[in-house]
Amino acid sequence: MNTGWERARAVADAVLYEGYLLYPYRATSDKNRSRWQFGVLGPPGAEQAGLGENASLSAQILIERNGEPRLSGVVRFLQLQHRAAQRYADGRHHDVEELRAGAHRWLSWDEAVECEITLDAAPVTGPPRTVDISVPGGTDVETVTGGRLVRQRRALHGRLVLSAEPDESAEGLLRLNVEVHNTAATATDRAEAIATSLIGTHLLLEVTGGEFVSLLEPPDEAAGAAARCRQHRCFPVLAGPPGDHRLVLVSPIILYDHPEIAEQSRGELYDSCEIDEILTLRVMTMTDQEKAQARATDPLAARIIDRCDAMSPEAMLELHGVLRDPHAEAPSPIPEIPAGTDWWDPEADNAVRPELDSVLVDGTRVARGSRVRLHPSRRADAQDLFYADRTARVASVHADVDGGTHIGVILDDDPAAELHDWYGRYLYFAPDEVEPLAGRSSPWR
Repeated sequence: MNTGWERARAVADAVLYEGYLLYPYRATSDKNRSRWQFGVLGPPGAEQAGLGENASLSAQILIERNGEPRLSGVVRFLQLQHRAAQRYADGRHHDVEELRAGAHRWLSWDEAVECEITLDAAPVTGPPRTVDISVPGGTDVETVTGGRLVRQRRALHGRLVLSAEPDESAEGLLRLNVEVHNTAATATDRAEAIATSLIGTHLLLEVTGGEFVSLLEPPDEAAGAAARCRQHRCFPVLAGPPGDHRLVLVSPIILYDHPEIAEQSRGELYDSCEIDEILTLRVMTMTDQEKAQARATDPLAARIIDRCDAMSPEAMLELHGVLRDPHAEAPSPIPEIPAGTDWWDPEADNAVRPELDSVLVDGTRVARGSRVRLHPSRRADAQDLFYADRTARVASVHADVDGGTHIGVILDDDPAAELHDWYGRYLYFAPDEVEPLAGRSSPWR
C-alpha cells in the first residue's frame, strides 16, 4: 500500500469511529445510552417513521481526465453487534446487565464490527455501475467465568451506484456521481433500525488516468462546476498528501483537503472531535471504579484507559501543542512579545492590548470602535454563512503565536450586543474577511 493510502486510511479510521463512545466511556453514562455517531444510513422508511436516520448519502465529485479514468476504492462502515452478558444459574443462562467474575466485569453493550466493501478498478465512463453491499449476520458465543457473552449481528444490505458524465463548463472535466443506499427491510422499532443501519459510512476512492478536483479550492476554470456539485449528508475532500489529487475521502464529517492525523496524537479517543490533551487529563482524573466500569463497557474504552494510565510525562507534554515560527511576510502592527520572554509567561501580555491594538485593512486602520462589513470566506464555521454582508463593530484585535491576526466583532443588529461585550463573547474574523466602513466608528464605554 502506498503512503497516500496509508495516510488516507488513518484519517478514514478516525472518521469511522468519531463519536463511537463518549467520555466517561461508560455504558451507564446518559450520553452513551443514545447512539450512534456520524454517517448512519438507516433502513428505508426509518427516518419518516422517527425510528432512525435517512437511508442514503450521495456526492458529486469532479475528475479532470488526462487519459482514460478508472476508479477503485472501498466503502467502509460499522455493523452493530449486540453483546449480551449472561449469568449461568439454575442450569441455564440468564440475561443480566453486568456479569462479574473476580476482577473481571462485562456489561451488556452494543459493540461494532468494521466492514469494508472493495471496489475493483473499472472505467469511470460508460453505463452506471452498481455494487452490492451485503454483510451477513451471525452469532458468536464466548464462555467466561460464571457465564457467557453472546454477540449477535443482523445482516446488512445496501448498494453503491456510480455514474459519470462530462461537465459542459470545461473540456476534459467529468462529474462523478456517488450514491450509497441502505436497502434493508423496513424496521418496526428503533432497536431494529439501528441494528440494520450502516454506521459511520464513508468512501475512499482512487482515480487513475485523471485527477480529482478540489471542491474547496477549485482552479478558476473549474470553479463554476464545483459550485454546482451537490452533496447529501457527506462531503468529498482530497485525501492524499498535498499535491496528490488521486485520492478522495467522501466523509460524513466536514474536513479540509489533505487532512492528516497530528503526529502528537497518541491514539483514538472517539469523543466527537474533543481535544486530545483535555480528554487525556480527564481520563487520568477518573476513579479506579470509574475506570473499571469503562473497561467493562467496551474493549476500545479499555485501550483508552490503559493508554492514558501508561502515558509518560514527555508524551503528555507533546499533547499540549506545537509552536511554529510566526509568518514573516509582513510585520504586524500589533506589538511583538519581547525577545527572551516565553509566550506563556504572564509578562508577555504587557505588550499585547487587544482593546487598543489595530490592524491595517485595505489601507484603513481598524481597531476597537471601527465599523466593518463582514465577508466570511475561510469556512471555519458553518454559521459564518449567516454573517455574510452583515455590519458589525470591532471590539478587539488579537495576534496569535503563529503571527496571525484576528478581529473580534459584535453584530450591529445583535439585541444582546452590550451583554456580549460585557463578558467578551465576540465573533472572530481574519482581516481579509472584513471591509472597513470608512469614516464610521462607534465610541465604546
